[in-house]
Amino acid sequence: MPQMSPENVIAELLACAEPHVAFDGWGAETFEAAVADSGIDPTVARSLCPRGALDLAVAYHRKGDAAMVDEIKSADLNEMRFRDRVIFAVKQRLQLCEDKEAVRKGTTLFALPQNAAAGSKLIWGTSDAIWDALGDTSEDINWYSKRATLSAVYAATVLYWLGDETDGHEATWAFLERRIENVMQFEKAKASFNKGPLGKALAGPLASLGRVKRPTPVTGFPGRWRS
Repeated sequence: MPQMSPENVIAELLACAEPHVAFDGWGAETFEAAVADSGIDPTVARSLCPRGALDLAVAYHRKGDAAMVDEIKSADLNEMRFRDRVIFAVKQRLQLCEDKEAVRKGTTLFALPQNAAAGSKLIWGTSDAIWDALGDTSEDINWYSKRATLSAVYAATVLYWLGDETDGHEATWAFLERRIENVMQFEKAKASFNKGPLGKALAGPLASLGRVKRPTPVTGFPGRWRS
């Protein structure tokens, strides 16, 4: 096999793993099958995916994030209200899922206590990708609050979507719109508070806590980040 970049090795392993996920989940059997099917040296595969199929599940999620960002950036959102842009982004993220069962298996995997931190980081990453793609430039405490709020909305919407059997997932989109409307009401209340005397008094101390150092990608390893 010709020399492959780390990105291409992970992509090849993931492509070979996906057909097995519906039957074996994101587990050791799937990882071993992916290595065998791809013909990649097991030592190389394990060096790039030290956690085995868990790393492939992470790569699968981040591949979906990348596809979503491409869709957002190529869409004409100028005529949309901002709330509708967020709804559009979340809908795109779910509609781009090629295999609902793979997402279901991934949700089960990241619900395990030992994987919960990795799962939370992925959800945060999706929310961060949405805000960045929509042009968010905040660097204060709002950077965190926006992502925390959208992370909660996204996680709840995914769980609803997994159980939704309505045509075109119409029930999911209605659920999403209700959640986003709740967020918009919260943002309005927060803005009103910030304009009040107590909000102004707290603005300085909170701002000093919130200067953000944005993550930068680690060269050669798609979807891996360092602070």
